Amino acid sequence: MQATDNNRVVYWGTGRRKSSTARVRLIPGNGNININSRNGDDYFNYDPKHIATIKAPLETLGLENDYDVFVNANGGGLTGQAEAVRLGVARALCKLDPENRTPLKIEGYLTRDPRSKERKKYGLRKARKSPQYSKR
Repeated sequence: MQATDNNRVVYWGTGRRKSSTARVRLIPGNGNININSRNGDDYFNYDPKHIATIKAPLETLGLENDYDVFVNANGGGLTGQAEAVRLGVARALCKLDPENRTPLKIEGYLTRDPRSKERKKYGLRKARKSPQYSKR
């Protein structure tokens, strides 16, 4: 979705992974990442793996210093949130220009990872772990 915010164009994208959800806004700027009103490096504890995950779609298109990323992320852990942000950024970049879709699709950034936690079954301790067997 494209909207205007104080005469600036804003591109929206939503990403999900496991139980994490990230609402992403791309605004023309200079490459800052802001997650839940905190700096992206600070939010992800300066972990280069998570930061590289978020920047990957922007680096694929060579736009890492052209857009500011504003994110509202909730649910799950840091890895799930980072991958949800990556999907949201990729979807927002597709709305920015439909030509961006092909390189992002080739890299796999537009594919939603369907893996999630399996539900617990009755009579078991977890999804598949059974109680300890007692012979007598």
